[in-house]
Amino acid sequence: MPAVRASTLGCMTIRAVLWDIDDTIFDYTGADSIGMRKHLEHEGLPDGYGTVGQALVAWRTITDTHWARFAAGETDFQGQRRDRVREFVSRPLEDEEADDWFARHVAHYEAAWALFPDVLPVLDLLADGFRHAVLSNSSIHNQDRKLRALGVRDRFEAVVCAVELGVSKPEAAAFHAACEELALEPEEVAYVGDEPDIDAGGAVAAGLMGIWLDRGGRGGRPELVRISGLDQLPGLLAGNTRFGAPDTFG
Repeated sequence: MPAVRASTLGCMTIRAVLWDIDDTIFDYTGADSIGMRKHLEHEGLPDGYGTVGQALVAWRTITDTHWARFAAGETDFQGQRRDRVREFVSRPLEDEEADDWFARHVAHYEAAWALFPDVLPVLDLLADGFRHAVLSNSSIHNQDRKLRALGVRDRFEAVVCAVELGVSKPEAAAFHAACEELALEPEEVAYVGDEPDIDAGGAVAAGLMGIWLDRGGRGGRPELVRISGLDQLPGLLAGNTRFGAPDTFG
Protein backbone atom coordinates (compact mmCIF):
# COMPACT_ATOMS: atom_id res chain seq x y z
CA MET A 1 0.00 0.00 0.00
CA PRO A 2 1.42 3.44 -0.88
CA ALA A 3 2.24 5.90 1.86
CA VAL A 4 -0.51 8.27 2.94
CA ARG A 5 0.59 11.87 2.50
CA ALA A 6 -0.37 15.06 4.26
CA SER A 7 -4.02 15.60 3.50
CA THR A 8 -6.63 18.32 3.50
CA LEU A 9 -9.71 17.45 5.56
CA GLY A 10 -12.34 20.12 5.08
CA CYS A 11 -10.58 23.37 5.85
CA MET A 12 -7.64 21.75 7.63
CA THR A 13 -4.42 20.53 6.08
CA ILE A 14 -3.02 17.89 8.43
CA ARG A 15 0.77 17.90 8.32
CA ALA A 16 1.64 16.06 11.54
CA VAL A 17 0.30 13.36 13.82
CA LEU A 18 0.76 13.90 17.53
CA TRP A 19 0.57 10.71 19.57
CA ASP A 20 -0.35 9.68 23.07
CA ILE A 21 1.78 6.74 24.30
CA ASP A 22 0.17 4.70 27.07
CA ASP A 23 -2.68 2.48 25.81
CA THR A 24 -2.38 4.13 22.39
CA ILE A 25 0.86 2.81 20.95
CA PHE A 26 2.14 1.05 24.08
CA ASP A 27 0.02 -1.61 25.84
CA TYR A 28 0.28 -0.01 29.26
CA THR A 29 -2.75 -1.75 30.77
CA GLY A 30 -1.53 -5.17 29.66
CA ALA A 31 2.01 -4.60 30.89
CA ASP A 32 0.81 -3.14 34.18
CA SER A 33 -1.49 -6.11 34.80
CA ILE A 34 1.16 -8.71 33.92
CA GLY A 35 3.79 -6.87 35.92
CA MET A 36 1.60 -6.55 39.00
CA ARG A 37 0.66 -10.24 38.89
CA LYS A 38 4.34 -11.15 38.83
CA HIS A 39 5.08 -8.65 41.58
CA LEU A 40 2.37 -10.05 43.84
CA GLU A 41 3.66 -13.57 43.29
CA HIS A 42 6.86 -12.42 44.99
CA GLU A 43 5.44 -9.94 47.50
CA GLY A 44 2.27 -11.78 48.48
CA LEU A 45 -1.22 -10.26 48.58
CA PRO A 46 -1.54 -7.24 50.86
CA ASP A 47 -4.11 -7.52 53.64
CA GLY A 48 -7.64 -6.84 52.49
CA TYR A 49 -7.50 -8.56 49.10
CA GLY A 50 -8.97 -12.01 48.70
CA THR A 51 -7.64 -12.64 45.20
CA VAL A 52 -5.06 -11.31 42.79
CA GLY A 53 -7.95 -10.19 40.57
CA GLN A 54 -9.33 -8.00 43.35
CA ALA A 55 -5.90 -6.55 43.95
CA LEU A 56 -5.44 -5.73 40.26
CA VAL A 57 -8.78 -3.91 40.12
CA ALA A 58 -7.87 -1.94 43.23
CA TRP A 59 -4.41 -1.09 41.86
CA ARG A 60 -5.92 0.28 38.66
CA THR A 61 -8.48 2.37 40.56
CA ILE A 62 -5.81 3.69 42.93
CA THR A 63 -3.57 4.52 39.98
CA ASP A 64 -6.33 6.48 38.24
CA THR A 65 -7.12 8.41 41.44
CA HIS A 66 -3.58 9.47 42.20
CA TRP A 67 -2.73 10.16 38.57
CA ALA A 68 -5.67 12.59 38.52
CA ARG A 69 -4.24 14.29 41.61
CA PHE A 70 -0.90 14.60 39.84
CA ALA A 71 -2.55 16.00 36.70
CA ALA A 72 -4.37 18.56 38.87
CA GLY A 73 -1.09 19.70 40.43
CA GLU A 74 -1.92 18.32 43.89
CA THR A 75 1.23 16.20 44.07
CA ASP A 76 4.39 15.61 42.10
CA PHE A 77 5.30 12.60 39.97
CA GLN A 78 7.21 10.74 42.65
CA GLY A 79 4.58 11.65 45.23
CA GLN A 80 1.76 10.04 43.30
CA ARG A 81 3.80 6.83 43.01
CA ARG A 82 4.41 6.73 46.76
CA ASP A 83 0.77 7.46 47.57
CA ARG A 84 -0.38 4.68 45.24
CA VAL A 85 1.79 2.18 47.09
CA ARG A 86 0.70 3.35 50.55
CA GLU A 87 -2.98 3.15 49.69
CA PHE A 88 -2.59 -0.22 47.98
CA VAL A 89 -0.79 -1.90 50.89
CA SER A 90 -2.95 -0.03 53.43
CA ARG A 91 -0.15 0.89 55.77
CA PRO A 92 2.16 3.87 56.33
CA LEU A 93 5.51 3.62 54.59
CA GLU A 94 8.54 5.86 54.63
CA ASP A 95 9.36 7.40 51.25
CA GLU A 96 12.28 5.01 50.77
CA GLU A 97 10.13 1.98 51.55
CA ALA A 98 7.46 3.08 49.07
CA ASP A 99 10.12 3.79 46.43
CA ASP A 100 11.65 0.35 46.91
CA TRP A 101 8.25 -1.38 46.64
CA PHE A 102 7.45 0.51 43.46
CA ALA A 103 10.88 -0.23 42.00
CA ARG A 104 10.32 -3.97 42.49
CA HIS A 105 6.97 -3.65 40.71
CA VAL A 106 8.55 -1.66 37.87
CA ALA A 107 11.06 -4.41 37.18
CA HIS A 108 8.22 -6.85 36.42
CA TYR A 109 6.20 -4.20 34.58
CA GLU A 110 9.07 -3.27 32.26
CA ALA A 111 9.70 -6.92 31.42
CA ALA A 112 6.18 -6.99 29.93
CA TRP A 113 6.52 -3.85 27.76
CA ALA A 114 5.18 -4.24 24.22
CA LEU A 115 3.79 -2.17 21.36
CA PHE A 116 0.33 -2.90 20.06
CA PRO A 117 0.67 -4.97 16.87
CA ASP A 118 -0.90 -2.28 14.66
CA VAL A 119 1.64 0.42 15.60
CA LEU A 120 4.64 -0.31 13.38
CA PRO A 121 2.60 -0.94 10.21
CA VAL A 122 0.82 2.40 10.62
CA LEU A 123 3.98 4.33 11.43
CA ASP A 124 5.58 2.83 8.33
CA LEU A 125 2.61 3.75 6.17
CA LEU A 126 2.42 7.34 7.43
CA ALA A 127 6.18 7.96 7.63
CA ASP A 128 6.58 9.77 4.31
CA GLY A 129 3.44 11.85 4.41
CA PHE A 130 3.29 13.17 7.95
CA ARG A 131 5.58 14.39 10.68
CA HIS A 132 5.24 12.59 14.02
CA ALA A 133 5.65 13.64 17.65
CA VAL A 134 4.45 12.64 21.12
CA LEU A 135 2.48 14.48 23.79
CA SER A 136 2.22 12.56 27.06
CA ASN A 137 0.99 13.35 30.56
CA SER A 138 4.01 11.53 32.00
CA SER A 139 7.65 12.64 32.24
CA ILE A 140 10.29 12.84 29.53
CA HIS A 141 12.54 10.56 31.59
CA ASN A 142 9.95 7.78 31.58
CA GLN A 143 8.56 8.20 28.09
CA ASP A 144 11.80 8.78 26.20
CA ARG A 145 13.27 5.72 27.88
CA LYS A 146 10.14 3.71 27.11
CA LEU A 147 10.14 4.66 23.43
CA ARG A 148 13.82 3.74 23.14
CA ALA A 149 13.25 0.36 24.82
CA LEU A 150 10.37 -0.31 22.42
CA GLY A 151 12.54 0.63 19.46
CA VAL A 152 10.47 3.54 18.15
CA ARG A 153 12.06 6.69 19.59
CA ASP A 154 13.52 7.58 16.20
CA ARG A 155 10.01 7.61 14.69
CA PHE A 156 9.15 10.83 16.58
CA GLU A 157 10.91 14.13 16.07
CA ALA A 158 9.78 15.46 19.44
CA VAL A 159 8.57 14.05 22.76
CA VAL A 160 6.71 16.61 24.89
CA CYS A 161 5.67 15.66 28.44
CA ALA A 162 3.49 17.24 31.10
CA VAL A 163 5.96 16.93 33.97
CA GLU A 164 8.44 19.20 32.23
CA LEU A 165 5.78 21.49 30.75
CA GLY A 166 4.04 22.10 34.06
CA VAL A 167 0.67 21.66 32.34
CA SER A 168 -1.10 18.49 31.25
CA LYS A 169 -3.79 17.30 28.85
CA PRO A 170 -6.61 18.20 28.43
CA GLU A 171 -5.41 21.77 28.98
CA ALA A 172 -5.05 23.57 25.66
CA ALA A 173 -1.61 24.84 26.66
CA ALA A 174 -0.23 21.28 26.60
CA PHE A 175 -1.42 20.68 23.04
CA HIS A 176 -0.24 24.10 21.93
CA ALA A 177 3.23 23.49 23.39
CA ALA A 178 3.54 20.34 21.29
CA CYS A 179 2.39 22.20 18.17
CA GLU A 180 4.93 24.94 18.87
CA GLU A 181 7.63 22.26 19.14
CA LEU A 182 6.70 21.25 15.59
CA ALA A 183 6.38 24.88 14.43
CA LEU A 184 2.87 24.10 13.19
CA GLU A 185 -0.53 25.64 13.84
CA PRO A 186 -2.98 23.51 15.85
CA GLU A 187 -5.25 23.05 12.83
CA GLU A 188 -2.34 21.39 11.01
CA VAL A 189 -1.99 18.66 13.63
CA ALA A 190 -4.03 15.53 14.40
CA TYR A 191 -3.88 14.08 17.93
CA VAL A 192 -4.44 10.35 18.50
CA GLY A 193 -5.15 9.02 21.99
CA ASP A 194 -7.15 6.44 23.89
CA GLU A 195 -9.06 8.80 26.21
CA PRO A 196 -12.13 10.51 24.75
CA ASP A 197 -11.98 13.58 27.00
CA ILE A 198 -8.31 13.97 27.95
CA ASP A 199 -7.05 13.16 24.45
CA ALA A 200 -9.58 13.64 21.64
CA GLY A 201 -11.85 16.13 23.38
CA GLY A 202 -8.93 18.15 24.72
CA ALA A 203 -7.30 18.22 21.30
CA VAL A 204 -10.47 19.45 19.60
CA ALA A 205 -10.94 22.18 22.21
CA ALA A 206 -7.35 23.28 21.58
CA GLY A 207 -7.96 23.55 17.83
CA LEU A 208 -6.38 20.28 16.70
CA MET A 209 -8.06 17.39 14.94
CA GLY A 210 -8.77 15.03 17.83
CA ILE A 211 -9.00 11.29 17.13
CA TRP A 212 -10.26 8.91 19.80
CA LEU A 213 -8.65 5.47 19.56
CA ASP A 214 -11.38 3.32 21.09
CA ARG A 215 -9.60 -0.03 21.21
CA GLY A 216 -12.07 -1.42 23.74
CA GLY A 217 -15.15 -0.62 21.67
CA ARG A 218 -16.78 1.59 24.30
CA GLY A 219 -18.57 3.55 21.58
CA GLY A 220 -20.79 6.55 22.07
CA ARG A 221 -19.48 10.12 21.96
CA PRO A 222 -20.77 10.81 18.42
CA GLU A 223 -19.28 14.30 18.55
CA LEU A 224 -15.78 12.82 18.44
CA VAL A 225 -13.84 11.34 15.55
CA ARG A 226 -13.45 7.70 16.61
CA ILE A 227 -11.46 4.75 15.30
CA SER A 228 -11.28 1.28 16.86
CA GLY A 229 -7.78 0.45 15.65
CA LEU A 230 -4.78 2.21 14.15
CA ASP A 231 -5.28 0.37 10.87
CA GLN A 232 -8.19 2.80 10.31
CA LEU A 233 -6.04 5.92 10.78
CA PRO A 234 -4.52 6.11 7.26
CA GLY A 235 -7.99 5.95 5.67
CA LEU A 236 -9.23 8.66 8.00
CA LEU A 237 -6.31 10.94 7.22
CA ALA A 238 -6.84 10.28 3.52
CA GLY A 239 -10.38 11.61 3.88
CA ASN A 240 -12.29 8.34 4.25
CA THR A 241 -15.09 9.06 6.73
CA ARG A 242 -16.55 5.57 7.17
CA PHE A 243 -15.02 5.12 10.63
CA GLY A 244 -17.46 7.46 12.35
CA ALA A 245 -15.66 10.65 11.44
CA PRO A 246 -17.80 13.62 10.40
CA ASP A 247 -17.84 14.50 6.71
CA THR A 248 -16.11 17.82 7.29
CA PHE A 249 -13.83 19.21 9.97
CA GLY A 250 -13.44 22.68 11.25
